Amino acid sequence: MKQAPIVLGVAVLTLGILSVVPGSRATEPLDGDANGNATGEPFAADKGLPFLTTENFSFGAVTESSAEAAEADKLAKQLANPISSLISVPFQANEDFGYGPSHNGYKFTLNIQPVIPISISRDWNLILRTIFPIVSQHDLFYVENVPKRLNLPAQNRSQDGLSDTLQSFFFSPEKRGPFGLIWGVGPALLYPTGTHPFLGTGTFSMGPTVVIVKQAGGLTAGGLMNQLWSVAIEEDRKSVSQLYLQPFVAYTMRTHTTFVLSSETTANWNSTPGNAKWTIPLIFQINQILKIGKQPISVQIGGKYYADSPRYGPDWGVRFNLTLLYPKAGPKPGPMAERSGKDRRASKNEFDGWHLGLSCSRPMAIKKRQNLEPQAALACAPIPGVSAIGAGLRFHFF
Repeated sequence: MKQAPIVLGVAVLTLGILSVVPGSRATEPLDGDANGNATGEPFAADKGLPFLTTENFSFGAVTESSAEAAEADKLAKQLANPISSLISVPFQANEDFGYGPSHNGYKFTLNIQPVIPISISRDWNLILRTIFPIVSQHDLFYVENVPKRLNLPAQNRSQDGLSDTLQSFFFSPEKRGPFGLIWGVGPALLYPTGTHPFLGTGTFSMGPTVVIVKQAGGLTAGGLMNQLWSVAIEEDRKSVSQLYLQPFVAYTMRTHTTFVLSSETTANWNSTPGNAKWTIPLIFQINQILKIGKQPISVQIGGKYYADSPRYGPDWGVRFNLTLLYPKAGPKPGPMAERSGKDRRASKNEFDGWHLGLSCSRPMAIKKRQNLEPQAALACAPIPGVSAIGAGLRFHFF
């Protein structure tokens, strides 16, 4: 199998995804806060801020307006959900150590894993998750101190190239399930794109995949799993029967910082007798939402400890992840921003005195649209980022 054409094809496909995703948008209804301010819009285009300066950088978060803060908080929570409506393109770099008979082997893996949600009907979404692994590994199969008298061929100590590509299709309902659960189910496909026998399985495999997520406040918990079986096998290669489990729990703070504890456990049901079936890494990660100009991103660092692994498996590892985020489009905040029917019903008993930079509420007993006199008893509070633009008092009902 020729390495260069496949790597070039993956690079072209990745560039194509990056050029398309900025114009792709999800279709979820716009959210609102307690004052009726829109919180579902992307970062304001006219508030581009410099990146990482001492004046606007605090605890990893760029100084921002209330609308930007609400959007960054939403992005952080969406990022913790594997099947959210957020388009994202992560570049996940992993370095694992302790491989091989000498335990001096190491493996670098760059996973390019775009996540693209697609609305296929009024009630269902399709979330397409693809993982393109680019691998460079050294001394995973190297045996030290081999006697020269055995006249064995020189050992291939390093392998570089593309590993097998995993693609998952999650069909997820628009409405949450019982107990507020978010779930998705569908097929997972493993393509034999490995450019070296030591980098891939040499099989086309498929099986079911399931994800379940529960979010409450800043807490996100859930799990993702798949089971793969070989359906087509290259000559002189072994069949695959492998289970993947990814339980996770994440907590997002007000600084848009997320702490994640997870595992990416695999079980090789066809492992040789006497060799461990399970690979169980315990992974702790810290994730921060930032913005470079107009582009929101996520930066993540983490460490891995392998509680169990095969005989010549890794002992520990580190991870760095950079994710490009493409939030959905929505109306810009303003007095005349359009609202969906759901938002209108939610705000039936609220109105905004935008011309004075106020957010006001009226009693539930007042049900009809009407103009209020300035002396009317109102509960008003300043709207962050909105200033008075006129002496007249006008209220807009939605």
